[in-house]
Amino acid sequence: MQKIAVIDRYLKARFLFFKWRYSLALISKLTLSLAMAGVTGLLAQICIPLPWTPVPITGQVLGVLLSGVVCGGTFGAVSQLFYVSLGLAGVPWFAGGTTASLVSPTFGYLIGFIIAPLIIGRRTDRYIGARSFFSQLKLMMLGVGIIYLSGAFVLSLVIKSGLWETLLKGVIPFILVDLVKALLAAGLSFSILPQASYNGEIDKARYRERRY
Repeated sequence: MQKIAVIDRYLKARFLFFKWRYSLALISKLTLSLAMAGVTGLLAQICIPLPWTPVPITGQVLGVLLSGVVCGGTFGAVSQLFYVSLGLAGVPWFAGGTTASLVSPTFGYLIGFIIAPLIIGRRTDRYIGARSFFSQLKLMMLGVGIIYLSGAFVLSLVIKSGLWETLLKGVIPFILVDLVKALLAAGLSFSILPQASYNGEIDKARYRERRY
C-alpha cells in the first residue's frame, strides 16, 4: 500500500509541475528559461577536445534537449537564446568555459540549440502521445539532427570544407555520444512528463482515462 501511495504522489507531482509551469506568469517563465540556460552552461563544462576538429564533445546537448521539455517549446528556445546571447556577450560558459563569436566554427551548433527545443517542446506540449519513451526518443534524435544540420552548414562555410570533410569534423565523431544523450534525455523526459492533459492537448480525448 505504501509503495502505491509513493507512486501516486510521484505521478501527481509531475502532473502538478507541468500544470504549474504552463500557468506561470511571463517573468517566471523567463526565470525558468534562464535557469535552464545555466544548466546548459554547466553541462558545457563537460568537454573533450578532438585533435582533428574545432568541434569538441560536450555535455551541453543534453541541456538543450531537455530545455524544450522543462520550459516548453517557446521558452525552451528562449532558454537557449539566453545561453547563446550571454555567451556571445562574454559569459564563459560555452564548451570548456570558453566564449565564441559569430564567425566561430561552432556557431552553427548554437543556432541549432535554439531551434531544437522549440520543436521538441511544442510537440511535447501539444500531444500526450508524444510523451512516451519512444516518441520522446524520436524527438530527441530529431533535435540532434537539427543541431547537426545547422552546425555542419556553418562549419563548412567557416573552414571552407567539402561534404566529406565537414561530416568527418562536424557530425560523424559525435553520433554515438549524442545517441547516448538522446537516450538519456528521452528517459529523463519520460520520467517527468505526465500522461494526462495539462494544457488542453490536441489528442487529450484518447488519454482521458489516465489520471496523470
